Order: sequence, then structure tokens, then C-alpha cells
Amino acid sequence: MSSDKSSSESPRDAVLAAVFKAYPLEVSLVESFEYCGHWFENEPPTPQGSFHLIDRGRCWVHSAHLREPLQLQAGDLVVFPRGSAHTLQARRADEAPQPDLYSTLICGAFRFSSERQNPLLRALPEAFVVRADSGGPAFRELAQVLASSARRPLPGQQALLNKLADSLFVMAVCVYAAQAAGDGAGLLAALADPRLAKALAAIHMQPGTAWRVDTLARVAGMSRTAFSVEFTRRLGLSPFQYLTECRIAEARRLLADRRLSVAAIAEQLGYQSEAAFRRTFKRIEGVGPGQLRRAAA
Repeated sequence: MSSDKSSSESPRDAVLAAVFKAYPLEVSLVESFEYCGHWFENEPPTPQGSFHLIDRGRCWVHSAHLREPLQLQAGDLVVFPRGSAHTLQARRADEAPQPDLYSTLICGAFRFSSERQNPLLRALPEAFVVRADSGGPAFRELAQVLASSARRPLPGQQALLNKLADSLFVMAVCVYAAQAAGDGAGLLAALADPRLAKALAAIHMQPGTAWRVDTLARVAGMSRTAFSVEFTRRLGLSPFQYLTECRIAEARRLLADRRLSVAAIAEQLGYQSEAAFRRTFKRIEGVGPGQLRRAAA
């Protein structure tokens, strides 16, 4: 007996799955570093995100985007989604030296395949930490697999490490989303509201539908005015603006399939004409769909 996967998926899960599908993650580097004694690393800002997984030992992380310096233990993960500057060091200045203290860090860099109008990247803070003890068994096990794979040279090891780091980042975002407070702004805060989550899931699962504010409000179980005000307050975009960005993100993905014409993509995404789709696409992306397709090829 077949089952409908989407029917068992919560609205929040459906939206996050759709966003990761529309904005695939690309891990560009994963390396393991061993430190001992009193070590100190200044990490300058980078144009891509970065992360550090503590494999063994411990260390301190300092960042202008953390409320205070944090001590990281084995199994903890710190992520800087937009590559903010930070410092890693063995101990604080007021701590006694420990020359026999060894630490191993697994560090990586990543970026989303497209960062334009990425609602998830907008929603993530400049820095966040997932603790081993709060990440859950699956997070801890995946971190251990990544760490053990980094320590054991294998044919094709880099490809393996990139895949594992990709999965660990996705899991870290899911853990962070589950813990995110619902009183903030951005996609994750909006998803903490079950009413908005239903409307967002409807948009992401059916971007080609001719959604209107009143129909989305009915999906959310809210009045038209209350829905419009709350949606815009949380997302920083009107429902129509968010729908447009979602459609263009899906269009970027569909353009990779050269069997689909631009006209077919426009129709699939609910545009009344190919010309209207091309104008909207160029306004948001800066280039036309055909130019983006040629550049990708």
C-alpha cells in the first residue's frame, strides 16, 4: 500500500526540504587540524560560510556575533553561515597554561549554489553553535562518522568528507530551526508559527498555483489582514514578493533541465506569458533565464 510522503511531513519539514532543494549546498573544503599547547588561530572574514567541528579536546571561540566567548567541547559544532571573522584558541588569557592539551578540529567551507534571495541564509544568524549533548543521537553519530573518516585516509576521501559535511550542516540547521525562538524575524521564526508554516508550505510545494493573499490566509486559518501583516512582519516581504522569489528559485532549478523550454517553465510556474516570466526573472536575477542557462552550460 503506497503512502503519500508529503501528507506525513510537517509544514516546517516540507518548507526546509523545498528550500534545500532550491538552494543546494556546496561544501568546498574539509580538513582536519591538530593542535597542542597554547595555540591561537585568527580566522578572517571569507566570502563563503565556514564551520568547525571539535573532534578531540576543547577550544574557545570568540566572535563579535556571539554574546560571549564560548568553550567548545568534543562533538560541538560552530557555524558561521556568512563567513564572519572569528578566533579560535586553546585557552583564555586568565586560564593556566596546559602544555599537554591536544585538540583536533575538522574545518570546512561551504556556500549555497545560489545565495540571491535565499530565505534560509537570510534567516540564519552570523554564528550559531550546536552542542553535542543537545544535537541528538543522529547529530552525534554523524559528527563521529565525519571525524573518523577524516582520520582515516581512503581513496576518494575528499568526496566522502564533503558529502558528510554537507549532511552535518543540514542537520545542524534543522537542530537550530527546532530550537529557534518564534518571536524573531526570518524564515525560521515564521516556521515556528504553525499558521504561517502552513501557508509557506503551500507556496513551496505548489509555486505555480495562482496564490492570492486571501487564499493563503485561508490556508493559514487567519483573516486576510492579520495574515498579510504577520507574514510581512516575520519574513520582511509581502506574500506576493515571497511567492515571486520562490518561483524564481524553482525556475533556476528547472533551467538545469535543458529538455524544458523557457516557455514551459514559465507556464509551469504560473506566469501568464513567457515575456512576463522573463521580465521578472531578469529583475530578480540580474540576467535573463536564457543567459543563466548558457552560463551554467
